[in-house]
Amino acid sequence: MAAPLADAFDRALRPSSPWGDAWRRLRRNRMALASLAVLGLFALLTLAAPILPLHPYAEQVIAHVNLPPSFRPAGETLLEARTAYLDQVRRAEDRPGFSPAEQAELASLAQAIHTDPVHRRRYLLGTDDLGRDLLSRMLYGGRISILIGLVGTLTSMLLGVALGGIAGYLGGWVDGLIMRCVDILFGLPYMLVVIILMALFGRNILNLFAAVALISWLTLCRVVRGQIISLKHAEFVEAARAMGAGPFRIIFRHLTPNTLGVIVVFSTLMVPQFIMAESFLSFLGLGVSAPLASWGSLVAQGAAVMELYPWQLLAPAAAMTVFLFAMNFLGDGLRDALDPQSQRRA
Repeated sequence: MAAPLADAFDRALRPSSPWGDAWRRLRRNRMALASLAVLGLFALLTLAAPILPLHPYAEQVIAHVNLPPSFRPAGETLLEARTAYLDQVRRAEDRPGFSPAEQAELASLAQAIHTDPVHRRRYLLGTDDLGRDLLSRMLYGGRISILIGLVGTLTSMLLGVALGGIAGYLGGWVDGLIMRCVDILFGLPYMLVVIILMALFGRNILNLFAAVALISWLTLCRVVRGQIISLKHAEFVEAARAMGAGPFRIIFRHLTPNTLGVIVVFSTLMVPQFIMAESFLSFLGLGVSAPLASWGSLVAQGAAVMELYPWQLLAPAAAMTVFLFAMNFLGDGLRDALDPQSQRRA
């Protein structure tokens, strides 16, 4: 058995890898670790939404329209709000007390709190203008928003890395053809094209995924092409070529792994871009269609009633803001950790 390696002070040296060194540098970045924990919590809550004790996200309870956030049963909140409203009416009409009809209405509502299971529900984040649970819609909407970000990012990684690697390594007319196609697509007004596609083919989740993925790969294609051009004359590439490796093996087995640091960092910074693009489409009325929801569509609905019911805007806006900040902080941390010139080297 070979003796372990030791340093000048006869201390045992543990073997390390570039990814191990990057993980040690990332662990020193508290903001990046906190962001990773926040993203993990978002992923856990959104994925576990079907098994959590939530009310159905599409169920409408007209009696519970626009209820504020509360830990109390909805019936008690509704009874308090109705009592306050009838009391304002009584004072405006200068009456000494509630009328018999009003007393009967309040008594019936108080009785329903104990007999009707619907009135025993608790809405921690309130309800919307159709009486739907906002917490449930936020968690299910988060699944769609995060999925849109992941679909756009995975598409950009698959197409961008493949086409960028081929263009950068082969060069010549292949590089010219791919880059001219990229330039043409870059010249198109992205949002206008997406709006036209959604208007022509209808508002559904698949069309939204296709629209987001349409030109998501262009920037990454250019980034990977530049990285491949800088590496394709390196010694390890010449060695692989001398051993008979073909162009595609060199691209995807030797060159692409050496650009993974840039790809990973760039991908983490692209997820917020796609979520924001979906939010913009939702503001235009071209996002996901009811009864489905996303953070963008919830923010658009809440913005329309923010003066009367501010919780309908604040809750989804806060969730989206925290998620986007966490993605950006994690991307910055990964950039520092994967940078071979980083001063935070472990």
